[in-house]
Parts: sequence; C-alpha cells; structure tokens
Amino acid sequence: MAPATPPVAPSVLLRLLEAAGYRLEEGDDMTWAVRASDHRTVVLASRARAPAEIERRLPPGAVHRTIVYDEEPGPSVRAAAAELGLEVLEPSTLGPALGELLLPSALVPGVDAAPDDAFDGPFPPIGGGPRTVRPRIDRREAQALAGLDGARYTLRLVPYLVAAYRVRPVAPSGAPGAVVRRLIAVNAVTRQAEVWEEGSRELVGELEGPSERLAPQLNAVGATPIALEAIRRQHTVRLDHIEQHSGALVVESRRVPPSLDAVRLGPFNLLFVPFWYAESTDGRRVLDAVSGRGAAFAEPDPG
Repeated sequence: MAPATPPVAPSVLLRLLEAAGYRLEEGDDMTWAVRASDHRTVVLASRARAPAEIERRLPPGAVHRTIVYDEEPGPSVRAAAAELGLEVLEPSTLGPALGELLLPSALVPGVDAAPDDAFDGPFPPIGGGPRTVRPRIDRREAQALAGLDGARYTLRLVPYLVAAYRVRPVAPSGAPGAVVRRLIAVNAVTRQAEVWEEGSRELVGELEGPSERLAPQLNAVGATPIALEAIRRQHTVRLDHIEQHSGALVVESRRVPPSLDAVRLGPFNLLFVPFWYAESTDGRRVLDAVSGRGAAFAEPDPG
C-alpha cells in the first residue's frame, strides 16, 4: 500500500497562504487568512469552534469561505457548515484542496490601479543587485507537501525573465478602464508565464546550502510575445449585453482582452526562482519554494 501523504503543518499552511497574498490575523484560538483581491477567507480553528460562531466573525464581503479544523469535526459540524455555505477541511483533506486555496487571485481591473498619467511613464528597476528569490519552503516542508516516499530533494534555481507592466483593461461598461500594474514572469526554461504581485518575492544574494542553477533557454526577444499574450489573457473582461425581445431578456456575453495598445511592458530582468525537485521511484514532483504550489518540470540543460 502506498504511504499516506503527510498532513500539512499549520505553520506551513500559514506561510503558504501568506505567500499566496493572504493577510493573516490571530485571535481567540483562531487564525484568519484574508485575501482582499478575490475576497477569499480561510479560518484555522479547533474542533471546538462551531461553524455558526466562526461565520458570525468572518469579515464582511467574504465570498469563498473555508474552515480548516485541526481534526475531523464530524458529520453534524459538516452539515451545519454546509447550511451556512462554509467549506470544511481537516488534515486528511487539506492537501488535495491546497491548489485551489493557493491559486493566484483573479486580477480585477482597477484594483491597486496606477494613476492614469503614469501609464506611459518610466518603469522602476526590479531589484538592484541580488537576482535570486528567497525561498520560503525548506526541505522538511517540501517533503510534507510532495508526499513522495524515499524521494531525493534538490533545490534548483530556475531562470525567469521578469518585467513590470501596466495595462488598461476594458471596464464593464465597455469603455477603457483604470490602469493596473503588475509583474509578468516568464520561465526561461518551460516558456510558461505567470503574473506576480509587486513585492510578493524578496530578492537576496547567495543562498545558504546547496543549490543548482539552471541556464536560461530564452532571451528577452523570445519572452516578449509570451508575456504580452499572458497579460492580455489575465486581464480579459467579460462584457454582458442585455436586450429585450418579445418580453424575454436576451443576454449576450463576450470576452474582451485589452488591446496591444493598452499594454506597456517594461524591460526584462533575469531572476532565479527556487524550486524543490522531488524525485523517487514512485515519480517526481516540482514545488515552487516560494508559494508551495506544484509546477512544471523544468529539465536541466544536459550540456
């Protein structure tokens, strides 16, 4: 029988939530993790806390609400939580649900928007010397998250081409919206792009302990179209057009990405992001050592 996946420790979960953009608040044997950008709320609580009590103390405006109990709360608690629209997790079910909890938030046009007059301004530099992102997940925590028996763990520094950008998405009315600023990071090995929040990663010098640095297989010229496509996809807005025909309402929906003219992309900087590579006879996994999320397997250059 395959070994069970080790439970995720509360301290590890809190660090992962913080890395995923949640704000942490402590109090009364409960910890709240709140992410303003998509109104997700995760509460770590003991089994003694009733769902109704937790629900009363949730922040207003919380949309996706999850309680993580320290042990199985039982069918009556689960039924009470379901009536209140609360998701319930406990140590044995937390691991499979982590992916959804840690997914980057949907970026809403106008949130953390830059002034309109800054749309064409110069971009601030990314970093100033250090080019390595500091890991938040150590080897022991990576072992608990990966759940591979007898695996060999290697910390590899994967090259990313990172640039600041500004975009003016379409507003729900169809007019140009407010300017939004973020970072776009293109994996220089797998060619996959992802959006980063500004300030979500800390740059440091050399890391303590052994690590392997992968060589980039992509330059700024090749990263530019990948970045622009990812930015436009991330900031696509759904527009609904409603008409009335013979007493019936007809809703026509379409998805509208920002135009290329509505995107400003700054210069790329080469940064190295830490990933834990877990390899065993049962398989292999790659974990982002900052967020703890699973990632694509970036193969080291054999040359």
